[in-house]
Amino acid sequence: MFEVTFDQDWSHYWKKVPREQHERVLKKIQELKEDKQFRHLKLGSPYFVLEAGQYRVLFTEEQNKRTLLFIGNHKDYEKWIGIK
Repeated sequence: MFEVTFDQDWSHYWKKVPREQHERVLKKIQELKEDKQFRHLKLGSPYFVLEAGQYRVLFTEEQNKRTLLFIGNHKDYEKWIGIK
């Protein structure tokens, strides 16, 4: 089992997600607690990606802790990658 935590900037991105999508995304986020493998953003990158419909959730993984950094649609996701 993994502990799921949120980066300090998470709420900024979460507020941009339409309320009608919150429940769907939260169900997907619950999967992060399980001992599952998720794809890397890029080979060798410290970031992992969880897909929830048209939204992407980026997170890091350290030991038994997954920290959520970003959520957004594909366009926002590409911008975030360019910034980070």
